[in-house]
Amino acid sequence: MTESVKSLFTRDLNQLKKEIESYQNEDSIWKIDKNILNSSGNLTLHLVGNINHFIGAILGNSGYVRNRELEFSLKNIPRTELIEKIEKTIEVVHSSLEKVLEEDLKKEFPIQALGYPMTTEYFLIHLFGHLGYHLGQINYHRRLLDVE
Repeated sequence: MTESVKSLFTRDLNQLKKEIESYQNEDSIWKIDKNILNSSGNLTLHLVGNINHFIGAILGNSGYVRNRELEFSLKNIPRTELIEKIEKTIEVVHSSLEKVLEEDLKKEFPIQALGYPMTTEYFLIHLFGHLGYHLGQINYHRRLLDVE
C-alpha cells in the first residue's frame, strides 16, 4: 500500500507540475474570475502546503511548518518557484513514506485532521483524493482562463 500511495502521489504531483508548465501566459496562473475564486497558483500552494504538512511534518517529521492562510493570500509567485515547490514536495512524499511501515497504515493517524479518528491508510487515501480534486480544478482553470 505504501508503495502504491507513493507512486500515485508522484504521478499526480508530476501532473500538477505539467499543468503549471502548460500555461501559455504565466500571469494566468494567478487569474481569478467572478465564479472562480481560487487561482491555480493558490491551489498549487495549498496542495504543496497540505502534503508537506500531513505527509512531511506529521508522518515524516520533516519540521515543515504550515501557514494555510498564506497558501490562499500569496500572489504572483514565479512559475519556476511553484514548480520547484512541487518537485520538493515529491521528494518529501518519498522520504516521508519510506518511514511508514505497512503495519503503521492500520494505526490511527497522529492527529484528527478531519475531526474524527481514522487510520493512517484512510487519511492517505483522503489526501490523495484531495490532490485529485484540486488537480482537476487547476486543469479546468487553465483551459478557461489561460488566454493570450
